[in-house]
Formats: sequence, structure tokens, C-alpha cells
Amino acid sequence: MNLRPDQLAPLLERPLAPLWLLHGNEPLLVLEAADAIRAAARRQGYEERETLVVGQGFKWDALTLAAGNLSLFGGAKLIDLRIPGGKPGRDGGDALQRYIANLPAQTLTLVTLPEVDWQTRKTGWFKALSDAANTLELNAPERERLPDWIGRRLAAQRQTAGAEALAFIAEHVEGNLLAAHQEILKLGLLHPEGALTLEQVQDAVLNVARYDIDKLRQAVVEGDPARCARLLEGLRGEGAAPPLVLWALANETRSLATLCAGRDAGQPLPALFKAERIFDPRRQQAVGRALARLTQGGLRAALMHAARIDRIIKGLAAGDVWDEFLQLSLRLAQRR
Repeated sequence: MNLRPDQLAPLLERPLAPLWLLHGNEPLLVLEAADAIRAAARRQGYEERETLVVGQGFKWDALTLAAGNLSLFGGAKLIDLRIPGGKPGRDGGDALQRYIANLPAQTLTLVTLPEVDWQTRKTGWFKALSDAANTLELNAPERERLPDWIGRRLAAQRQTAGAEALAFIAEHVEGNLLAAHQEILKLGLLHPEGALTLEQVQDAVLNVARYDIDKLRQAVVEGDPARCARLLEGLRGEGAAPPLVLWALANETRSLATLCAGRDAGQPLPALFKAERIFDPRRQQAVGRALARLTQGGLRAALMHAARIDRIIKGLAAGDVWDEFLQLSLRLAQRR
């Protein structure tokens, strides 16, 4: 059964289901949910716990042995199965399906995975696991929802902040939810319960945003020039390799050019998305909006610009590579 994250707490007050699955792209949220389930299990008498971490050389017989190795005193047991790589392999998939078909008595099984891609979601073992388990997908909040997430976290420690202060925190912790959690806790230590002012927030919150290449590509596609400039400044400050930044921008430009040419030739967007391996609905929507404002001519010019940046990086042409990155990003993020 697929659950929303906000449905977890009420379920932990009831007798626990025998099988739980946690997965998602945000380790902090997965860890917090797992901790909550483990704490509820202890309260409900699951006094013994065995942790299995699937890695190279892991023997899947260990799962069966753990299920059969109950305490001599008859206590209930928690099996904490962690698959950091997200793919158990053929033997692991078969073992999981056998295990799910015959869940052991007096045992609660908690399975944690990282973000699950679309190919893994189609496998037999994942379908069997997600259908049989109480399943939670725990992803980081989208950028526009991050201020609300921060506000809820502040409310949990009986503090509030205005929209401007929440936006300030979100901007400074973007892409780093663990840092956001730490900054929120710090505000709880520095200031009493109640309303926080913008000045208090600005004085306390560090700039801990994690700038990465994927977010730059996202900002380009979404047509957000200000964010492009901020991300490039962050990447430059963190010492990002210019060839890697160029690869990301050029790759995004080529993909958009291919889609634009196909669209202009009358091909349906769903087929073009499939050919470019764009499966995420949110990204499909963003790319669709980008195609509405970009032209084949503009994208060809962007590719020529990328080629000139390549020559600058190689020392074959003069110019400031980071300024050129900004100009290329603004060209791609332009809005009509």
C-alpha cells in the first residue's frame, strides 16, 4: 500500500504492519521515517533487531536465517534490511519475492532503498515488495515548496517566520536538506519559541546551498535566468570543472535542439520524449514549456556558442569562460 509521508505518524500508533518499504531521493527523510518506525517497533515489543546491509558478496541466505533465528525467549524481532545500491540483483530479487510470499511470524521487516528509477519500478521483486508493504516514497520537496517545508519544521519546534524569512532560508539551503534541518535546529537553539524576524534568520543561517550541475540544467530548462546566475556563481566558488559545466549545458542544448527539430517536423512530443529518455512527468512539462519559447535557430546559435566556450577552455580562443557560461545560460533561459 502506497502511503503519503503525512500518513506515517498515525499508523505508528496502531499495531504495526509486518512489512515496510522506504525509498526516495532524500536520505534525511528516509532516515527519519526509518527511525520513527524503529522507535514504534520498540514501543510495541520488538525488542530484538538485526540489521542486514546488502553489498558486494552479500549472501541472501542471511535474510532467511535472520527470519528463522528468533529469540529463545520468544520476543518479536525487527529485521532492518538496507539495500544502498537499490538493485539486489537476480538472486536478491528472487530471494525477496520468496521472503514476501512467506513473511515470518513475530517479525517486522523494514526495507530501505535509495531513489528508485523507472526500470527498477517495473521489476517483479519491486512490484511484489511495494504491493505487500506499507510503502513510502520520500523525496526532497520541490524548490517552490521548500519554504512551506521549512515552515512546518519550524512549527514543530514552536517557531514561525514570515514568507520573506522562509524564502531566505530556502535560498541558502537549496539542494541540501540535511543542512536545512541543521539550520532549523540551530534557530531553535538560538531563539525562544515564537515568531522569528528576518534579521534573526539572516544572522543565523549560513549559505550552505549545494550547487550542482543538474540544478543548473533544470534552471536553464525552466527559464529562470536569476537562478542560472546564482548557480553558476556557486559552481565557480566551489571550483567546479569548466569542462563538466560545458558538458551539461551543451548536452541540454543538443537535447532541446533535437526535440525542437522533431516538433517542427510534426512528430508527437510523447514519442520525442521517449527517444530522448525523458520519462519524469515534471521534467516533460518543463521541457515542453522550454520548447514553446525556443527556436531551432536560437538553439543552433547556442550550440555554436558552446563550441566557442570549448575552444576557450582548451586555450584556443580568448575569453572569460565563466562569463561565457552565464551568457549561454541566459540565451537558453530567455523568455519571450
